[in-house]
Amino acid sequence: MLNKRTSSVERITINSLSIVSTLEIGDSSQIQAFSRAIAVQREHEIFFGNEMKFTNFDIFTETIPMEPIFEEVSFETFTINPIIKVGFIDITGVSTSSIVHIGNTKNVYMESRIKHIRHLHDRGQ
Repeated sequence: MLNKRTSSVERITINSLSIVSTLEIGDSSQIQAFSRAIAVQREHEIFFGNEMKFTNFDIFTETIPMEPIFEEVSFETFTINPIIKVGFIDITGVSTSSIVHIGNTKNVYMESRIKHIRHLHDRGQ
């Protein structure tokens, strides 16, 4: 049985929490976060609706290799003081499938896939 610890944070400030991001306070059995985006940059502000689909790009359908870990690890822990105390946490921003978690977690899986496309004018050679 793993030793549990209690997390104590006196104050936390987060200026921005966006795009599938989470502030989790307390213990979790499982955390799963997923985000995908197509970012198009153009020299001129031209916007078209529904011009690109995730299925058009392999990056969104490729399997991420998750090799199993077979290495045996043995360790002993001694929890003299089972409390982690923090006075102040100041976070500028949390974005794109990210998590700020204060507490214990058993399993965490996070994935973010972004396709960047730049449409630039031909400068000529």
